[in-house]
Amino acid sequence: MKLQDLDIIVTAPPAPGWGGRYWILVKLTTDDGITGWGECYAASVGPVAMRAVIEDVFARHMQGENPENIELMFRRAYSAGFTQRPDLTVIGAFSGLEIACWDILGKARERPVWALLGGRMNDRLRAYTYLYPLPHHEMDAFWTSHEMAAESAAEAVGRGYTAVKVDPAGPYTMRGGHMPAMSDIGASVRFCAAIRDAIGERADILFGTHGQFTTAGAIRLGRAIAPYDPLWYEEPIPPDNVAQMAEVARATALPVATGERLCTKAEFAPVLRAGAASILQPALGRAGGIWEVKKIAAMAEAYNAQLAPHLYAGPVEWAANIHLAASIPNLLMIETIETPFHDALIKGSLQVENGFVTPPDTPGLGIEVDEALARAHPYDGSGLHLQMQEEPCDYVNGNAFQGGAPPQKT
Repeated sequence: MKLQDLDIIVTAPPAPGWGGRYWILVKLTTDDGITGWGECYAASVGPVAMRAVIEDVFARHMQGENPENIELMFRRAYSAGFTQRPDLTVIGAFSGLEIACWDILGKARERPVWALLGGRMNDRLRAYTYLYPLPHHEMDAFWTSHEMAAESAAEAVGRGYTAVKVDPAGPYTMRGGHMPAMSDIGASVRFCAAIRDAIGERADILFGTHGQFTTAGAIRLGRAIAPYDPLWYEEPIPPDNVAQMAEVARATALPVATGERLCTKAEFAPVLRAGAASILQPALGRAGGIWEVKKIAAMAEAYNAQLAPHLYAGPVEWAANIHLAASIPNLLMIETIETPFHDALIKGSLQVENGFVTPPDTPGLGIEVDEALARAHPYDGSGLHLQMQEEPCDYVNGNAFQGGAPPQKT
């Protein structure tokens, strides 16, 4: 069995676009006709350029190779061009292709992917959801309304979720860490208080910041929300400064989570060594694929740390997360996004039920991709999958994070 053909579909979820502006799906076919699906969560360049990278990585390192040889193909991509260091774009391309290889291998052996990763450790996977506007909420107002957030949290917990994520702390800016405005700290406290009042002890609060603060600013904010006992404090500072993130963890005594922007074990290992985070959030379509994240999970286990695989993408990456999560002993929970388009794209083959996901027993990733639906929603925009604003923190008029891929201004 050899990898023969590659097809790439860039599909755009309908508005409001939860999961990003577009998803990069890859389809591999072997010389004996087995197909596998993967998803690349790497979009620091536009989809046209990313398509060329994916094609190059496949042709250069994978085409004609046995899909079993994942370690070999990873080392080729990781070492390409005399690098042997994390390259987000190249490894992001490889990650999606690697996921497709596992889908092929499971189908060839008529076994689910988790069975090829050491077997099923977890029969049910605890899931969490981001807080999204309910149908009757006004979209623009939602992101700064602690009352609406509390209502959304109560609705999610009513559906069985035992953890909800919110990030009211300020702007989503490309600039370096900033000191939060006092209004942002106050808003964060109001959000935490309202959500805690709405859900009580029935669920955990997960507090995100998207790496927006200086060390001192993150410590101020962390201490302000600490009375509401968030299960984690996500990316309190930019993710590239491990020593300073460890200082935040020590000073706030909050569990720090990080990892959605990190790539391969080379970037996760320093986080563990420094004690910068006790919860790792790898995105399997970016971090190196299923096998590389299995290694990251093993490293985390040695440091008594847990994994909460990240998802701000489509349902193919979600399927990969589920199989990895089923196989590891140090799973905390998995992120989910429930939209009609996510569900339709995999024909309802994976579901959240009462806040938990049951790993599938069907071969491969256990999903059936609606290829016609994916092709019927091509991406024709100019924005990246996620895009940070250029404007700095507004200390006068306040700040708002409006979801991961808000509508672009015209």
